[in-house]
Amino acid sequence: MQLLRQILRRLFAGAEALFDWSFGPRWNPLHHLGGLGFFFYWIVLATGVHLYIGFDTSVTDAYTSVERLSRSAWFLGGVSRSLHRYASDALVIAMATHLAREFSLDRHRGVRWFSWLTGAPIIAFVYASGIGGYWLVWDKLAQYIAIASTEWLDWLPIFGEPIARNFLAPTSLDNRFFTLLVFLHIAIPLFLLLVLWLHLQRISRPRINPPIGLAAGTGAALLALALAFPATSQGQADLAVVPATIKLDWFYLPLYPLLDRWSYGAGWALLAVGGAVMAALPFLPPLRRRVVAEVHLDWCNGCGRCADDCPYAAITMGRRSDGLPFEAEAVVDGSLCVGCGICVGACPTSTPFRHGVDLVTGIDLPDPSLALLRERTHAAAATLQGSTRILVFGCDRGVSGRALASAGVTAVSLPCVAMLPPSFIDYALSRNLADGVLITGCSASGCYNRLGVRWTEDRIAGRRDPRLRGRVPRQRLAVCWPVLSEPRRVERELAAFAAGLERLSPAAA
Repeated sequence: MQLLRQILRRLFAGAEALFDWSFGPRWNPLHHLGGLGFFFYWIVLATGVHLYIGFDTSVTDAYTSVERLSRSAWFLGGVSRSLHRYASDALVIAMATHLAREFSLDRHRGVRWFSWLTGAPIIAFVYASGIGGYWLVWDKLAQYIAIASTEWLDWLPIFGEPIARNFLAPTSLDNRFFTLLVFLHIAIPLFLLLVLWLHLQRISRPRINPPIGLAAGTGAALLALALAFPATSQGQADLAVVPATIKLDWFYLPLYPLLDRWSYGAGWALLAVGGAVMAALPFLPPLRRRVVAEVHLDWCNGCGRCADDCPYAAITMGRRSDGLPFEAEAVVDGSLCVGCGICVGACPTSTPFRHGVDLVTGIDLPDPSLALLRERTHAAAATLQGSTRILVFGCDRGVSGRALASAGVTAVSLPCVAMLPPSFIDYALSRNLADGVLITGCSASGCYNRLGVRWTEDRIAGRRDPRLRGRVPRQRLAVCWPVLSEPRRVERELAAFAAGLERLSPAAA
């Protein structure tokens, strides 16, 4: 399992580097797979409503109405039909890529099991809706899918009478059955929207919309594809004749050729095994739980920054319970907390400058606590030698501190780099613990804790509290977010940073 994950991570790292070079990090599609999925869903929904207006729901006229939409008014109905088709395919691609990427980044275990498991119904609803859409065209492909699907469903002993009997002869299929198919094709996407809402319930600040530029470019690509290769029918269905040759949509219909060769029972077994494996992945092997964040009310003023910054909605603000003159207090849900420590970095009382009392914060991790982080920082800095002493703060899932250690470089690792309050950078430089500080961690788009890199950058840039003080010399601070396709990038950044520190004059220091 670990080998497969590593292979996928390297493939995605290479693809991300290529897309970063082609489109820029902001418009990299791999950074916005969830948002692109929603974008394709809205295109499918909008074009579906447009097509339904001109669609005849009767068996005899369904094919004719689709052809009329596609040919007589190609600039409206034809383009809508093609966009409907290609956006549906793009939704499958975005969904599959998103699933594989989350697995490769190991972002499916622990408390994230909920988002992973609620993704299974999403896959089922997308495929059920897509396959049902092919039925409604009622061409030869629809006939093939309808017969194969109903015979496959009839293999399960759950229906009073075989469904496939509706497709035995031209006179056996009536308008009521076809109207039921239309109803299901409308209802299933609406249920899908509900499941998508559930899927995001344990995610704070989910990205459900891609950047405007990426959405415009993707929409233009789909439109160009629709104009260059318009979706067409494959001849009207005739239940008296068995279709000889048909063209399949391999995004939605890859299982049907297997059903022609295997038994229907084998098809159900394949889906059952696949579903069982997907359901088991969050628990194989079990993820060792980190310690849960703890709230110390004596130092909590109820500001809510920890709740705002938590990537998993594990912190809420409750009514004050200790009598102090504040309106709220932080409350941690242990079943949702992953122990990333991002909340510690967000707390205004998390500062290493405090003396005379124990270093206790409004919210902290038992291990490593902020006090222990300060001790490790001093211990690491004590080993530094030379004229360019560099202190590296990184995360447990980033570049190994041992690989970076040298006479002039030492590293302190955190559960997530965003656990580091910006005041620690100020502390390390103002107390002469180091000549420079390098912040590193996961890649900018592959942060294990989703928002760690983003919050760290925003705090350093002064866009988010707690902000890095203006007195901190920016020449002595560097950040690096390497990807797996650039294994030596941190070493190169360190060398360049050290060279820059060497050139600094005493006045610049």
